[in-house]
Amino acid sequence: MAKIVLSSCVSRIEESPTLAITAKALKLKSEGKDIIGLAAGEPDFDTPEFIKEAAIKAIKSGFTKYTEVSGMPSLKSAIVEKFKNENGLDFRTDEIIVGVGGKQCIFNLCLALLEPDDEVIIPAPYWVSYTDIVQLTGAKPVIVQCGIEQSFKMTPKQLLSAISSNTKLIFLNSPSNPTGAVYSKAELRDLADILLDHPHVFIGTDDIYEHISLDEIPFNNILMVEPKLKSQVIVLNGVSKAYSMTGWRIGYAAGPRAIIKAMCKLQSQSTSNPTSISQVAAEAALRGNQDCIKPMIKAFKERHAFVLKALNEIEGIKCIPASGSFYAFADARSAIEILFSKNKISAANDLSFSEFLLEDTGVAVVPGSAFGSEGHFRISFATSMKNLVEALKRIKKAIEG
Repeated sequence: MAKIVLSSCVSRIEESPTLAITAKALKLKSEGKDIIGLAAGEPDFDTPEFIKEAAIKAIKSGFTKYTEVSGMPSLKSAIVEKFKNENGLDFRTDEIIVGVGGKQCIFNLCLALLEPDDEVIIPAPYWVSYTDIVQLTGAKPVIVQCGIEQSFKMTPKQLLSAISSNTKLIFLNSPSNPTGAVYSKAELRDLADILLDHPHVFIGTDDIYEHISLDEIPFNNILMVEPKLKSQVIVLNGVSKAYSMTGWRIGYAAGPRAIIKAMCKLQSQSTSNPTSISQVAAEAALRGNQDCIKPMIKAFKERHAFVLKALNEIEGIKCIPASGSFYAFADARSAIEILFSKNKISAANDLSFSEFLLEDTGVAVVPGSAFGSEGHFRISFATSMKNLVEALKRIKKAIEG
C-alpha cells in the first residue's frame, strides 16, 4: 500500500473551527440529543422571495451555462452601482470580481498578493479563516491583540507598532465577526492617516456585515473615510449575510485593476465562474427593494438585547454590546476558573469550556481561541428567540448550578 504524504501547504492550515463545531453538534443531534446550535454564522431567515424567483426564472430560461470567470457583466454593473449609491465609491467593472462566496475572494486576494516573507496584520479577535489562508501562502500572520478593555478594536499605536518593511496586507473587519465591534469614522480616520504613510501596505476591508447594524451609526469603511487610499484598498463583500443567501455562495471584491486581474487569473484555474443561477439571484438582491433586510435587522436587535442582558447576569461572564453583525463575544475567563475549580472541566481554557457546554448542556458555541482570543466564546444569535432563551438558561445553570 502506498504511503500517503500530504503537502506542507495543507499541513499549515486547520479545519474551520466553526464548521467543525457545527458538524459535531449536528452529529449529536442526529443521535437524538437535544442540541441548540449557536455556532454557525448563518441567518435563520429564508432568502427573500423575489430573489428566489429570479433564480427560478434563470433556470427555466436555460441560464445554466458558463459565464465570464470574473462574473457576468450585468452583476458586476450592479455591484458598481451598489458601491456608488451606498458607499460613494467609484469603481469600473474591470475593477470588480465575483467569487464563489466572500471566502474565495479573500483566498484569491492572499494568493495574488503574498510571498513567503510577507507579513499580514490581523487584529484579534479575528474571523477564523484569515490566519489559515495567510499561512497557506507561506506568509506570516502578525496578530494584534485587541481585548475587551479596548472594545475589541485596534488602536493607531498598535497598528503603527505592527507595521514593518515586510508588511504587505492588513485585514479590517467592521462590523466584526466574532465581536460585532464597529470602527467609528474617527477611528478609521486615525488608522487611515497611518496607512497613507505606508503605501506598501494593502488593506483588505471585509464589509460582509455592512448591512447588519445594531445601532443607528451609518456604515463606513476605511476607503469611504479616506479616498486617497484607493490604490491600497481591496473592498470585500457579498450577499450571504444581508440577504440570507449563505448557500448561494456569492461574494465580490473591488480594488486596483492589477490585483483584480490576478485574482481572476487564479479563479480561472480553480472554480472558474461562480454559479450562473446564483449570480442572477445576487443581481436581483442588489437591484431589488432593500426593505427586505429590515425585518431581519429588527429581529437581530431584539435578540442582541436579550443575549447581552442574559450573558451579563451569569456569574463569571462579561459581554459588551455589539454594534453590528449577529454575534455576542463573551469574556468567560472567570466562569472557566469557577468550573475548573469545581472539576467540571478538565482544563482551565475555553476549549474545555465549550466542550462542556456542548456535551453536558447541549449548547454549541465557538471557543474564543478559534478567533485568537483565549478565554472567550462566541454566540451567534442568528437563531430563534426561543432557542436563545433556552440556551442561555442552560448555560447559566451549568455555570452556577
